[in-house]
Amino acid sequence: MCRHNVTLDNDNTVDGPDDAHRRPEGIDDATIEALGKLSEALEVVEQARGFLYGFHRLSGKADLTLGEAAHLLREAGQVERADHIQKHLIGRNVIEGRWTFQIVEDYDASYYSEFVAVEKEARDSLVGGSRHLFEAEMKEDRRTHGLRHHEAQPAERETP
Repeated sequence: MCRHNVTLDNDNTVDGPDDAHRRPEGIDDATIEALGKLSEALEVVEQARGFLYGFHRLSGKADLTLGEAAHLLREAGQVERADHIQKHLIGRNVIEGRWTFQIVEDYDASYYSEFVAVEKEARDSLVGGSRHLFEAEMKEDRRTHGLRHHEAQPAERETP
C-alpha cells in the first residue's frame, strides 16, 4: 500500500484524504495492513450481529404469527389443534432456557463488546484512533485524481 501525501488540485482544493484518514508519521505498511484486517474482521462480526438481530426479530414474528394461527384455528372450531400449538410451540425457548433476546444479550455482553473494545484499543494505541486508514489509502491508489466523481473528499457545501 502506498502512502499518499496531500496535495492541491488545479483549483486549490485538497487532493487526498482528510486528517482523520491520513497515516500517522512512523506507521509502516504492515501495521496499516494488520489494522485493515482487524477492521475487516470487525465488519464481519457486525454483519453476523445483524443476522443475529434478524434471527431475533424473525423468531419473535413467527411466535406472534403462530399465536394468530392458533387463534384462527380456535375460531374455526379446531380447538384441539389450537391447544396443541399453544402448549408446544407458542412461547417456547428457541434454545435450551433462552428466547432470542437472551441470545442477543449474551452475544452483545460477551463476544461482541470484547471484540469492539479490542479493535478500538488497537487503533487507539497504534494510530491515535483513526479508522479505515487501509481503505483510505486504497481509495488513493484506485481513484483517478482530478476526475469528477473520483474526489478524495466531499466538496465543501455552502450553507444558505
